Amino acid sequence: MNREEAFALVCEYTQSESLRRHMLSVETAMRAYARKFNEDEERWGIVGLLHDFDYERWPDPPDHPLKGADILQERGYPEDVIYAIKSHADYLEDCPRLSSMDKALYACDELAGFIHACAAVRPAGIQDLKAKSVRKKLKQKSFAAAVNREDIAAGAEDLGIELNEHIDFVIAALTENAALLGLEPTSTT
Repeated sequence: MNREEAFALVCEYTQSESLRRHMLSVETAMRAYARKFNEDEERWGIVGLLHDFDYERWPDPPDHPLKGADILQERGYPEDVIYAIKSHADYLEDCPRLSSMDKALYACDELAGFIHACAAVRPAGIQDLKAKSVRKKLKQKSFAAAVNREDIAAGAEDLGIELNEHIDFVIAALTENAALLGLEPTSTT
């Protein structure tokens, strides 16, 4: 299991650039949390990178993430990696989030997407984005309406981190890779 092979798998199954960016964003946040918790950064990053690789082909529950889990198993990925990916789907009752890796993936998934949406409407992109602004946008139900706000709050709570701290932590992680993730300031020319 290595990142190069994992990214090749993402590219094989996902054509959408925005979905690829989402997976790269979650990978970035997961790597940052692995460092914070003194865990295996490569393993956590790969979980974040692969968590939605099957979504474009099989978006309906429970196909996503079960079809992807089958593919990962066929390719010899470790069971804890496959389990973490399955556990990010609330509708899989036989996969409760148990490990800190499972909980971090759930906590980062919806939030990374929401932060992306917040940065996209700001001329400065992700630069100087703060939890206060994100929380304000969370209250606007029409903004990024597909993002499950309850999952964002529950994810932070499950991870044992106060929501503002979690938001600021993920913003800081994504800011480090702003260019790769398409989160830089928009050009005015």
